[in-house]
Amino acid sequence: MTPALDLLKKNRVEHRVHSYEHDPKAASYGLEAAEKLGLETARVFKTLLACSERGELLVAVVPVAGTLDLKALALAAGVKKAEMADPAAAQRATGYLLGGISPLGQKKRLRTFIDQSAQPFDTIFVSAGRRGLEVELAAAALAAQTAASFAAIGRA
Repeated sequence: MTPALDLLKKNRVEHRVHSYEHDPKAASYGLEAAEKLGLETARVFKTLLACSERGELLVAVVPVAGTLDLKALALAAGVKKAEMADPAAAQRATGYLLGGISPLGQKKRLRTFIDQSAQPFDTIFVSAGRRGLEVELAAAALAAQTAASFAAIGRA
């Protein structure tokens, strides 16, 4: 179990866990998850951390096949500027290792933004807190558990 799965279980959130054999040589953890689980990449989301000009860490959940639009994230968060967070700071704040950062069950409650492309799907996939482990749940359930806002923060 991971903190992400513990949170979902504790709050009785409907979800399904999917695991696969992680290849340490994989170039992209998210694309590897989509490929090994046989999923369309539009439904698989990666969790990225950015930092505002004030030093606030922000969580961004975007499709694995795309990239994070830092200007759009800054606009959604109401800050002047956002840049990718220092990997060590991201790991400290979330309690997860890179490549396995889940938007759920993080050590610190950080403001979270989910790309609006997640909304049309019945369920989406995000990291369950470990490489090789994904959790499938409704985007609305993810937003409720993380107090997230939906915004156009991803780029194809």
